[in-house]
Amino acid sequence: MKRRILTLTAALALLVTGCTAGKDAPEDGVVRLRFQSLAWQKESVDANRQLVEEWNATHPDVQIDYVQGSWDSVHDQLLTSFEGGEAPDIIHDASDDLADFAYGGDLADLRPLLPERLRADIPARSWETTTFGEGIYGVPFLQEPRVIIANRKILESSGVRVPTPEEPWTWTEFRQITQDLTRTMGPGRYAVAWPLKEPVSVSLNLGLSAGGRLFHREADGRVTIRFTEADAVVPGTIHGQVVTDRTAPRTTLGSGGSDTLPGFFAGKYAMVPLGFAYRQQIAQQAPKGFEWTVLPAPAGDAGLAQGVSPQTLSIAEDSPYKKEAAAFLDFFLRPENMVRLARGDWMLPTGTTALADPSLHTARDGWATGAAVAERLRPAPAQSVRGYPEWKDKVATPAFQEYYSGAIDGAELRRRLVTDGNRVLARYQRK
Repeated sequence: MKRRILTLTAALALLVTGCTAGKDAPEDGVVRLRFQSLAWQKESVDANRQLVEEWNATHPDVQIDYVQGSWDSVHDQLLTSFEGGEAPDIIHDASDDLADFAYGGDLADLRPLLPERLRADIPARSWETTTFGEGIYGVPFLQEPRVIIANRKILESSGVRVPTPEEPWTWTEFRQITQDLTRTMGPGRYAVAWPLKEPVSVSLNLGLSAGGRLFHREADGRVTIRFTEADAVVPGTIHGQVVTDRTAPRTTLGSGGSDTLPGFFAGKYAMVPLGFAYRQQIAQQAPKGFEWTVLPAPAGDAGLAQGVSPQTLSIAEDSPYKKEAAAFLDFFLRPENMVRLARGDWMLPTGTTALADPSLHTARDGWATGAAVAERLRPAPAQSVRGYPEWKDKVATPAFQEYYSGAIDGAELRRRLVTDGNRVLARYQRK
């Protein structure tokens, strides 16, 4: 009996060794890495696929399999794949989605893997968005400021001051200008349309310009929520425009950015605050003769500071080919390739070399305005907060939606964000 047990143990050991060897050393000598990309616009998908093809053509021993993911379901999909041991080797995501995966041990610490060239080319403020504890768990490579897309003819004919990155509107001035514009536009038309289907990131990221932070890390490392006067500036402006001034319609509050474009093209709205990448849709879909321009978002006590959650590339902790995956990231994010990715996504690169490319500083399609704002971009307030996805979905989103529509007042918004929000964060910080 003892011999049978020993024989079985030896056989199992050989089986485990064989499986491990097979995983670490492919039989055909070719390492295959799965790269899950969330690119969705045609130009962006094309740029991603072309770079993968270029790598595969010159690296026969390390082949990349392109896998198409979706922004709509990436968090839950990654949760499932990590739990099931089926995560892609290379993971495209956004920095504000990484905290739970980083602290949960699902992502590899990239510090020993990334080349110095890449580490040095991306500013420290961008690396902050993917730093959790002592480790770095993603490479931030594309960033998208929020800007105001305006109907040039309506703006210029009204006689209002047109802002520039050097002389932006203040939030107070912005509210007054929307009142002036609405009066000149006539019944049924509005100075600004706020598409706030996802109100949390808009409110928090633009709030940095007024000095808002909302999330405060205490001396013991715990995070608590405090809603100050600075945090109230941007939400108060939007609420005032919709509920009090009637310079912004309620009907767009539950809309995505694309939903507002037909009304914008028809002259129903003079301005729409949108992510920088929406310029692609506007350039492609605007009717012939329609003139539009890109304006910086309003400034507050902190100037044009704005929070961003850059797109990121991470490596799964369970991947047996971390060095090969890091080599692909080094290629994928060379300055010239980062420019290709940025132009394909109509966004801005984080790398200083890529951002200096002349093609990203032209007046056409507002590239120069975005590039001027880029140096003021800062990590989004909730970057390293555990439990942020749950807080956003269960507490903040409904609270902001009701506040902007006029269903609750500022005091109730504060109570929900702070009292209900801190209950959510406390559960995560006990772990």
